[in-house]
Amino acid sequence: MIYTVTLNPSLDYIVGLDSVKLGELNRIKKDTKFPGGKGINVSRVLKRLGVNSLASGFIGGFTGEFIKNYLIKEDIVTHFIHVKEDTRINVKIKSKIETELNASGPTIYQEDFAQLKMFISSLTNEDLLVVAGSIPSSMPKNTYEEILAICQSKDIKFVVDAEGELLKKILPFKPFLIKPNHHELGQFFQTEITRKEEVAPYCRKLLDLGAENIIVSLAGEGAIFMNRDHGYYASAPVGEVKNSIGAGDSMVAGFLAQYAKSKNVKEAFRYCVATGSATAFSMDLCTKDKVEELLPQVQITELEEETK
Repeated sequence: MIYTVTLNPSLDYIVGLDSVKLGELNRIKKDTKFPGGKGINVSRVLKRLGVNSLASGFIGGFTGEFIKNYLIKEDIVTHFIHVKEDTRINVKIKSKIETELNASGPTIYQEDFAQLKMFISSLTNEDLLVVAGSIPSSMPKNTYEEILAICQSKDIKFVVDAEGELLKKILPFKPFLIKPNHHELGQFFQTEITRKEEVAPYCRKLLDLGAENIIVSLAGEGAIFMNRDHGYYASAPVGEVKNSIGAGDSMVAGFLAQYAKSKNVKEAFRYCVATGSATAFSMDLCTKDKVEELLPQVQITELEEETK
């Protein structure tokens, strides 16, 4: 079973208008509301691809109830820890220039975190845990390490979407999968990566630091996959980018969905790239039909031996 944890979910309120005039009344032309958060996105995309998961994390108040009820309507099983304050609302303004207003989120108390850790302790080595998103400011800075220590002690595979100092801290726990983009990979090694040929040497270093499987997204240039045995490059499908929110989470979901079915990393990587692109080319998260439509465009080539 796949479990996802979102430490700081949000109700995403997305509004569309022709232009934003500061200091004046602005009339919204269309609006919509979605449950937000990286782990929640993974669960929602997995469901659309026909793979069940359980979504967990912290929710509170009427906004938290919205998130839980929305996921239940999508037939996604949940096990959220209820906290005292309201789940945050993030506003996404879609106009000539996209603008995001992200709230900080509710206070998470020690007893709330203890409940989540107890729940994670109930997982087995047959399960896989996806931990994604920011750590609320009220939680310990070593929150990820505490969660991953539980996974390591129980031999639970886990996926972490992290960057920078957080990625450094989680690598010794040997994550099953990490997915930095090329900018994040460059920042991690204090360099700038501008070409796909520059990616593989740094992936090898991440493997030496503990990662089992690595996907590096290169935006419109495709993506690279590496583990100890394989190195692949995938071309990106062609299409109009309409939405950057959730594309990376969709890649993670696409990989896990196909890997759960086939245990073949090459096919899982192909599906991962198609899934991320399907979300980028849509106004919402991808549909399975859109993924299947883009799949033939994703061409996989093996990395040259000297770059692996």
